Amino acid sequence: MGVNTVKLQVVRTQFGKDATNGMLFIDGKFECYTLEDQYQAVKVMHETCIPEGTYKLKLRTVGSFNTRYTKKYPTWHRGMLWLQDVPGFQFILIHQGNNDEHTSGCLITGNSQQDLDVNFNGMVGSSADAYKKLYPKVSGAILKGDDVTIEYTKINLNGEDNKAKDHMILADSVYEKLQEINGNVIKTNAMLKGRIIT
Repeated sequence: MGVNTVKLQVVRTQFGKDATNGMLFIDGKFECYTLEDQYQAVKVMHETCIPEGTYKLKLRTVGSFNTRYTKKYPTWHRGMLWLQDVPGFQFILIHQGNNDEHTSGCLITGNSQQDLDVNFNGMVGSSADAYKKLYPKVSGAILKGDDVTIEYTKINLNGEDNKAKDHMILADSVYEKLQEINGNVIKTNAMLKGRIIT
């Protein structure tokens, strides 16, 4: 029996002055929202999101985060979700938090997300709930010996580049696209119930 592969994808959707919004998918299925530090061409310690790319995930069983999470979740925590071989960065983890002050290059999970035009620090809500849903899926695969990776990319709408410009990127375009997707979901649900909305 071969090794299974599990692929996480972080699609960055909005680049702001102090934070980066995104969405996380596991094997192509939406899992939660994400928040990171801002994009910067030249790294500033504790204030820069990691480079785009694909990284292997392992469990880190030492360090202060691991000690805190082991005490907080003694029955199921088995180590921090830890990105390997990130150029120029060490100890990049996936963990809980609410705004960009709670991360130093790491990835924060949430069940909701605030537009960076509203709050330049970024904000994700229900972070602990999102983390508790995500963690067993990823840690379980790592513990089974599966090949678990995480890929960081950015959304590309209409072929436009969305690197940081004027501290805010394509927020209107992202919002319109999400509204279009939401409308399609509502239509599909209605059709499944026998009602067609036009």
